[in-house]
Amino acid sequence: MTHRPLGARRRRFVLELPVDEPDGFGGRIRRYVAGPILWGSLEALGSRAPSRGGRTDRSGLYRVGLRYRSGVTPAMRLADGPRRFTIRAADDPDGRRRDLVCEVEEVIGEAAP
Repeated sequence: MTHRPLGARRRRFVLELPVDEPDGFGGRIRRYVAGPILWGSLEALGSRAPSRGGRTDRSGLYRVGLRYRSGVTPAMRLADGPRRFTIRAADDPDGRRRDLVCEVEEVIGEAAP
């Protein structure tokens, strides 16, 4: 049995749930509503520099460690204060339903609600 250091999951995240609404033109608009509060850790994995309209924005890639929670999908995202992270993948690394590891990418240029 491995023990986590005291305070390893000291970041407060809010799991944001997607809500799709009609836009009035036959399409849909996605917004996010605050869901449960989760405590976790954030580890930087690096960054990539996508080109957007001739400029490059550096989006950070991270690993978030949480206590296991079923139903977390890439349609959801995590909020850490004003920062937003889209979930790219969520996995139970050892299959024992103790931990949930999410690979996330920071959302650049979106204002917090």
